[in-house]
Amino acid sequence: MAASELIQDSDDVRPHVEANVTTTNPPTPPRVANGNPTRHASPPPPPSTDAHDGKTPQEGRKLSSLLKQNHLIQSLSSGLRRHCDYVKITVPEERANRLPKEWWKTGVAFLYAVFVLVFTTVIITVVHERVPDKSVSPPLPDKFFDYVDRVPWAFTVTEVNGLILVGLWFVQWIFLKHKAIIGRRCFFLIGTLYMYRAVTMYITTLPVPGKHMVCAPKLYNDSTGKIWRILRLISGGGLSLTGSHLMCGDFLYSGHTVMLTLSYLFIKEYSPRWMRWYVWICWLLSASGVVCILVAHEHYSIDVVVGYFATTRTFWWYHTMANTHTLRQAPNNYLSRTWWNPVFNFLEKNVQTTVPIVFSWPVALPSSCRQRYRMVEGGRDE
Repeated sequence: MAASELIQDSDDVRPHVEANVTTTNPPTPPRVANGNPTRHASPPPPPSTDAHDGKTPQEGRKLSSLLKQNHLIQSLSSGLRRHCDYVKITVPEERANRLPKEWWKTGVAFLYAVFVLVFTTVIITVVHERVPDKSVSPPLPDKFFDYVDRVPWAFTVTEVNGLILVGLWFVQWIFLKHKAIIGRRCFFLIGTLYMYRAVTMYITTLPVPGKHMVCAPKLYNDSTGKIWRILRLISGGGLSLTGSHLMCGDFLYSGHTVMLTLSYLFIKEYSPRWMRWYVWICWLLSASGVVCILVAHEHYSIDVVVGYFATTRTFWWYHTMANTHTLRQAPNNYLSRTWWNPVFNFLEKNVQTTVPIVFSWPVALPSSCRQRYRMVEGGRDE
């Protein structure tokens, strides 16, 4: 009682202590209001008995669990950033969508080629009636004929080589994966080149290149006989081997040169590099067949030269525009000024990339064979 009264009566010593205690920072010595430290500072109470923060042991455990979860999230995010190349999945655009088959366009190109071939046969029948007689108009001078004598069997070599090349190209085309796109290109070029040929031989009719040539008699106004000749020429393919090549006048330019050159160009364009020996053999067949045309004196040299240039340039122009997609919309693309550019845009509109050289079976394999093939492929991947 005396001690309490003594404290209450004394006004000189009245210390007021303020202490800030936290659970994370180290304890600091308590200070009094007037800036003088107390003489007896007690250690800070434990977190469980902190009256100012009000934290209980349960809340501390929740805080530690939140810290652990935050640390786990940071670890996962850093791991994802470190291996972002493995997490990011890019799905490339399907090549099949960029190379649609569109067989109906191939059918249109096929009908175009058939129509032009029939039309060319009609023009040959018309021109045959205008060919001057050999006694009136002898063969024109030709430099190649001046140096090389005629070999009778050479033209047979030409037609045999042509049949081999056409057969090889047909088999190769059957086994190509994108045969629809390649087929309509082939049919369009055949039709266009033979239409050029019909125009040139109708405009200028040359005399026969040699006196050895035997031409069928002229029919003049016999329309029925002309129709039978047209059908005979079509059925025999216009070949001397089949006995259907009896009319004259189809000289400028050479149709045999067109088929020999065009077959080789398609074989070379759509053959992989590992087939270079096959391509070289086809080149020899094509080149020897063209030379034998001249050796047989069946065409003038100008017929072969014009046929070669017309075939190669048209083929290269078409495939340059087909394989270089920036040219299609380029304002300075002079190749787009050709008359057949609208037809080209129709045929190649949906072909958005260069056609790869891929072979496939023309007939779908049975399901059992496909399953075995997948098993073999899976074993190779492992």
